[in-house]
Amino acid sequence: MVYSKKPLVGIIMGSSSDSRIMQGAAEILDEYNIKHEDQIVSAHRTPARLADYAKHAEKMGFKIIIAGAGGAAHLPGMIASYTTIPVLGVPILVYNDKHPKKSDTTKFSAFGGLDSLLSITEMPSGSPVAAVGVNKAGNAGIYAMKMLANEFPDLKKKLKEHKSNQHNSVMKESDQLKKQGLSKFAKKKFK
Repeated sequence: MVYSKKPLVGIIMGSSSDSRIMQGAAEILDEYNIKHEDQIVSAHRTPARLADYAKHAEKMGFKIIIAGAGGAAHLPGMIASYTTIPVLGVPILVYNDKHPKKSDTTKFSAFGGLDSLLSITEMPSGSPVAAVGVNKAGNAGIYAMKMLANEFPDLKKKLKEHKSNQHNSVMKESDQLKKQGLSKFAKKKFK
């Protein structure tokens, strides 16, 4: 299939520290053999590169761009302003571990990712960006797969199998819970 031979999805993030979250999108796409191209593109530190990336994405024929960003999270909106390619925004909970102070024990944003979520979802009218939940890059990967499934019927079949596997997994866990009882199940499951 063409989606396994050339990248149809671009995954971008504002910083290398975002890679630990954005790998979730790559893992889903890799699982279903959907080729993607991954880059770091900062809306604030490399604005000219951002404009160049939009041109590159269009030239390459990308169908979707998954853009992850934390804090002010301008990357998804800014890339959307440069292209007609649909953009899926992944709001990222910013961690303070890139340049930690020895006495700093906090490793999370004061806003818990809400700043990123609002920045991505509150785009001006006429300039939309779709968004998933905070740190839910895997969901962005699944959503990208759903979008591609409109063009590639075999992906639609794989999505149906994915949903069936999810159903079967829940049913199996429910049977285990019923057999073991809640206390034993929870102790084994969350040790």
